[in-house]
Amino acid sequence: MGALTSEELLAFLSAVGHAQRLRAIAGLADGRMYVSELARQLSMSRPLLYMHLERLEKAGLVVGHLELSDDGKALKYFELVPFDLHINLQTILEALRADEQADEQADEQQTRAADGPADEEG
Repeated sequence: MGALTSEELLAFLSAVGHAQRLRAIAGLADGRMYVSELARQLSMSRPLLYMHLERLEKAGLVVGHLELSDDGKALKYFELVPFDLHINLQTILEALRADEQADEQADEQQTRAADGPADEEG
């Protein structure tokens, strides 16, 4: 993972900050699985697992996609997205710096938009 904004860092921490989501990540460690299979492995209901997987997907830790089985059933598969995040003071400072840079770029765009096209007088 590259430099994250504070929002991305908080989404990541929130996503992994739950025991059931950690179990789901561990369940996917050996490769992709469809939801029913993972739910059975984790002894968790499918609706609850979907909720946790959606949170992980929103944070960019897993990706899901539908596939048709040989007998025509639609199966939702999930797999891990490779990640490597080290959290220390530097990580937090970089996230805040990324926020400041994004804010400055947004301010510059708003200023340019407010100024509009330059009128030429001749």
